[in-house]
Amino acid sequence: MIGRLSGILIQKQPPLLMIDVHGVGYEVQAPMSTFYNLPELDKPTVLLIHMVVREDAQLLYGFYSESERRLFKSLIKVNGVGPKLGLAILSGISADEFVQVVKNNDETGLVRLPGIGKKTAQRLIVEMKDRLADWQDESCEGIDKTSTASDNFNTGQDIIKEATSALIALGYKSVEASKMISKLEKDNQTSESLIKQALQNTVR
Repeated sequence: MIGRLSGILIQKQPPLLMIDVHGVGYEVQAPMSTFYNLPELDKPTVLLIHMVVREDAQLLYGFYSESERRLFKSLIKVNGVGPKLGLAILSGISADEFVQVVKNNDETGLVRLPGIGKKTAQRLIVEMKDRLADWQDESCEGIDKTSTASDNFNTGQDIIKEATSALIALGYKSVEASKMISKLEKDNQTSESLIKQALQNTVR
């Protein structure tokens, strides 16, 4: 099983990225919390990996911190929560914030996230509370700090398109994603910064 990848970042289009490791390109899906910490293209990066093996595919999910990976592995054990929803949750809320929402029985805080209705929120609170009882922040552990925040030099329209596509991939409807981006100031922005602002606005 693959638990860590260290290589050159050669492609990123949320939620997908590709890392070249000695000539082999590994496709990885990652939450936006990880994308915010990626370097520019063609720079070295390190990701912690959770590998899911299915009959028809071997899927890699990458994370910037051990706390993200640990929470993701717990989330996908919850009935009705698959990897896609797990990534959406980690894209819309930090691992520590999620823990506090669960401990506070805050259904409303979860329902604001894409793909989570009231019943799913209730199930998450019930099933995750015991698992998170001894939670400790490990955000600075388990990964090489060669990754730095990236700059995106695409055109304005490309940035808007990438940000909108990423929100749709995270579970928002096309019209909803476009509306979220349309409300934001777009000058001197990267696609990652637009996505981050759009997601932050949904949980306020």
